[in-house]
Amino acid sequence: MIQTIAPRSRVPGSGRVPRTGTAPRLWRLLLVLLAATGVFFAGAAPSSAHAALTGSDPKQGAVVDRAPDQVKLTFSEKVAMSDGSVRVLDPSGKRVDTDKTTDLGSNTYGVKLRPGLPDGTFTVAYQVVSADSHPVAGAFTFSIGAPSDTKVALPDQEAGGGLVGALYDAARYLSYAGFILLVGGAAFVLGCWPRGAGARPVQRLVTAGWVTLTASTLFLLLLRAPYTGSGKLADAFDMGKLGDVLNTKTGAALVSRLLLLAAAALFIAVLFGAYEKREDPKEKKDLTFGLAIGGTVVALGIAATWAMAEHASTGIQTGIAMPVDVLHLLAVATWLGGLASLLVALFRTTAVDASAVQRFSTVAFTSVVVLAATGTYQAWRQVGSWSALTGTAYGQLLLVKIGLVAVLVGVASVSRRWTGRIATEATAAAPESAAAVVVEQRAKQASKQTSKKPQKKPVTVPAAGKDKDGDDTERSAQLARQQAAMDTAREKRIRDADPYRSGLRRSVLAEAGIAVVLLGVTTFLTTTEPGRTEEEAAKATSAAAAQRSGPLQLKVPFDTGGTDGKGTVQLDLDPGRSGSNTLHLYVKRPNGSAFDVPEVKVSFTNESQDVGPLPVAPDHIATGHWSANGVQVPMAGKWKIAVTVRTSDIDQITVKKNAQIG
Repeated sequence: MIQTIAPRSRVPGSGRVPRTGTAPRLWRLLLVLLAATGVFFAGAAPSSAHAALTGSDPKQGAVVDRAPDQVKLTFSEKVAMSDGSVRVLDPSGKRVDTDKTTDLGSNTYGVKLRPGLPDGTFTVAYQVVSADSHPVAGAFTFSIGAPSDTKVALPDQEAGGGLVGALYDAARYLSYAGFILLVGGAAFVLGCWPRGAGARPVQRLVTAGWVTLTASTLFLLLLRAPYTGSGKLADAFDMGKLGDVLNTKTGAALVSRLLLLAAAALFIAVLFGAYEKREDPKEKKDLTFGLAIGGTVVALGIAATWAMAEHASTGIQTGIAMPVDVLHLLAVATWLGGLASLLVALFRTTAVDASAVQRFSTVAFTSVVVLAATGTYQAWRQVGSWSALTGTAYGQLLLVKIGLVAVLVGVASVSRRWTGRIATEATAAAPESAAAVVVEQRAKQASKQTSKKPQKKPVTVPAAGKDKDGDDTERSAQLARQQAAMDTAREKRIRDADPYRSGLRRSVLAEAGIAVVLLGVTTFLTTTEPGRTEEEAAKATSAAAAQRSGPLQLKVPFDTGGTDGKGTVQLDLDPGRSGSNTLHLYVKRPNGSAFDVPEVKVSFTNESQDVGPLPVAPDHIATGHWSANGVQVPMAGKWKIAVTVRTSDIDQITVKKNAQIG
C-alpha cells in the first residue's frame, strides 16, 4: 500500500495538527472578532447601497391646481436612468411624458410633460438601475384638479424577477463557482501541489472553472438588458440594447472580465503545459515565480470586476470597501477552490503528497482569518445596526451564512482531531510505507526498461482464413484494455485502503457539501437589498409620506337592497397619513340630500403587513354626518377601508375601498 499522507499531516479546511494551546488561541481570536463586530454595529453611521425614492414633485398623493411642466424624482443615491425609465400615464393609461429624462443634480431627475393635460389622477412609474447594478422600480400617483378613477394597470412582476431574473441569478451563481474553481484550483497546484499540474482530474477541474466563468459572464452580458429593462428574454438578442449595456458600469465590468479570462486561458495553458514538463529545478522555480505573479494579477483583476460594479462600489468608504471585497473574494476562492481540488485529488488520484496537504492547511487557515476580518467589515458596512441584522432579509441571510461558516469550521476542527489521532497511531508504519514506495518505483522503472528491449516474436502459424497481423493488433488492443482496467482497479484499491486518504476524503467531502450551500447563500446576498439600505429606504418613505398634502377623500356607493337603501358614503381622512387622523363620514341619498341611517361603522386593514381590521365607531354629529377624532393609522401603506352601512333593522351592507395612506 502506498502511504501518500505522512504522519502529523494537517486537515484541509482551516486547521493544523493539534498542539497544546491551539484551541485557546482560536477561541481568543473568535472572541476578539465578536467584540469588534459589536463595536462596529454600535457605531454604525447612516448609508445606503441600493437606490430608494426619497421624494418627488408633485408629491405622492398630492392634488395640484394645475398641471406641472415636469415630474421630478429624487433618489437616495445616483442612479442610471435612460429615456423611457420614467413613464407618466393619464387616467386612461395613455403616456403624457416626452420620453426624455434629465439629470437635475443632487440625485434628482426630471421628465417633461405634454401641455393640455386633463384633470384626474396620474400614475408615475419608474424603473432605474442603482449604483450597485440592481434594478429598482416603483410607482406613485398624483392628481390634477381632483382625484379620479384610473385604468392604469402596472405589471405585477418586480424589476429583475420572472424567468429572466431566475436565469440571471443562476448565471451569477455559476460565475462565482467558476471563479472559485479557476483561482482556487490554480493556486492549489502552483502553491501546494506542483505535481498536480500533471494530474488529469485536477486539470479538468480548473479548466471547467474557466469554461464556467467565461460562459456565465457571456450569459450575464446578454441578459443584462432584459434584466434591468423589459424582463423579456427576446431582448437578450437585441444588439441595440446590448450596445447600451456596454456603456454602463456593469457592462464595462463584464467585458473587462472576459478580457482577463483570455489572459487566464494563457495562464492555464502554461501551467498544464510548459510548467508540467519542466524538469530542470532552476527553470521550474523561475517559471513558478512568473506564473505566481501573472496569476495573482489576473485573479486580482477578475475579482475587481465584481467589486467595481456591485455593493462595494457604492455607499460609505468605497475606497476601503472595494479592496476589502477583492481580498474577500480571493480568500473564498483560495479556500473553497483549493478544497475542491484536494477533494478531486483524493478521489481520483493516488499521488497527492503529504506536504501538499500540509501546505494547503496553512493556506486554508490564512484564508479563514482573512475571511473573518473582511467579512466583519462587510457586515458592518452593509447591515449597520442590530435591528437590521435580525429584521431585514439581508441580515437574516447573513446570519445563515455565519452559521454555515461556523459549521464548516467545526467540521474542519473535528476532522483535524480525528486525523491527528490516526497519524499518531500510524507513525511506526511510515518507514515501511516509504520503503514500499521506493520498491514500487524501482519495479516500475525495471518494467519500463524491459518493455523497451527488443524481444523475439514467437513464430506462429496463422489459422486458415485469418490474417496474422490482424490477430496481433486485436490481441494487443485487448491486452491494453485489460492492463488499463487492472491499473484502474489497483489505484482504487490503494485509495480505499489508505486510512489517511479515506479519512480526508470523508472530511473534505463534508466540507465541500457545506461550501456549495454557503456559495448559494452568498449569491443571494449579492442580490438582496442591504439591511442598512432597507431601513434607510423605509425612513425615507415615511418622511416623504409625512409631507403629502391634502386629506384623503373617498366616495363609495352602497345599496342595502331594502326600501330606501341606496346612497353614497363620502369618507374624509385628515391629514391622511400614518399617525393620528380626523375622520368624517357623510351619507347621502342618490339625489344628494343628507341621509340619516341608523348605523355607520368603519375599519382599516393592511393585508400586506397583517394588521387589522382596526375598527372605528364614529359619533353622529348632524343629519347624515358622523365624525371620529384621533383615528390612529399605525403605518404608511396600502389600506383596505371597509364601511358598514345599516339602513334598517335587517338591511345592511359593507362596502370596501383600497387607498394609499401615508
